[in-house]
Amino acid sequence: MSVSRPHQPPSLARSVHALLAVALAVGLSTLGATSLTAPARAADRAGDAVSARASLPMRFGDTGWRVRVLQSRLHQLGLHSEVVTSRFDAQTRAGVRTFQARRQREVTGRVDARTWRRLLAVTTEPTREALHNIYTPGPRILGPGDRGIAVRRLQARLAQLRWWSGDVTGAYDARTTTAVKGFQAKRRIPVTGEVDRRTLDRLGAMTRKPTRAELFNIEPQGPALDPRCLTGRAMCVDKSSNSLRWVVEGVVKTSFDVRFGSDELPTREGAFSVFRKSRDHVSSLYDTPMPFAMFFSGGQAVHYSPDFAATGYNGASHGCVNVRDYDGIRRLFDRVRLGDKVIVYRS
Repeated sequence: MSVSRPHQPPSLARSVHALLAVALAVGLSTLGATSLTAPARAADRAGDAVSARASLPMRFGDTGWRVRVLQSRLHQLGLHSEVVTSRFDAQTRAGVRTFQARRQREVTGRVDARTWRRLLAVTTEPTREALHNIYTPGPRILGPGDRGIAVRRLQARLAQLRWWSGDVTGAYDARTTTAVKGFQAKRRIPVTGEVDRRTLDRLGAMTRKPTRAELFNIEPQGPALDPRCLTGRAMCVDKSSNSLRWVVEGVVKTSFDVRFGSDELPTREGAFSVFRKSRDHVSSLYDTPMPFAMFFSGGQAVHYSPDFAATGYNGASHGCVNVRDYDGIRRLFDRVRLGDKVIVYRS
């Protein structure tokens, strides 16, 4: 005996199938949201690394996005400027070479697979902002209303780059704000008029330590000093004015009348340094006393000359810088150190 089942209309069967298909699609989409898209996001995050790795090696002259990634990672290690480009230039090559040398690898300046793996291991993935040179201001270090030596240093460094004119004041006023804004705009730093770490580091990299004369508006006396005399410690010897000035950080501490060698034995001009000192020196070549001799070029030295003290400019040295102030040169001899500069020039 057979039992017959109720007949289901075709339209009802199609509806059931549609409902099952919808349920299956929802289930798969949920599964994809939890498990399938996570690897995709990881792949996106590693995209730059994969792209660069796929096109190794990188070398001087290469261009493209991969170079920006490389430069940004080098910047994290202090081996490239913050501004990244798409060009593997001399700066990039120098950064790669330094990176390789620090890790005792073959220094080629090219990024091979081994160099790239090591670079990935010690840096983090560059941000979008870093790769597109989009900067945000950092915390304020100096700004309007501040006063003191730090502001003087800022103004003196801005003056070296022609962003500041006139006296250094030590007051962060409207003029200082304008100068900082101009410097920031030209260097693609967020223009705030306040000094953050990025601004300070960039300014420091482009300038030298200000001298005391620059910080406190001290003008040198007499003829113009050679620019090489304005930093550090220097005996600044001016043939035009027959003078020697002892200059420390741009400030003239003392000066002397001097005379030089003859036309046959001229005093050499240029930049030198003191390599030997001899308090009671006697010339082995001319058998003449050279007290307080400070040698700067071969046998040429700055020293006291009794003949200069007695006859003045009627005579000449054998190439040395003669000083006639005994007490003055004695004091200077005690102050000068080996390695101090000797600049012989004409103003």
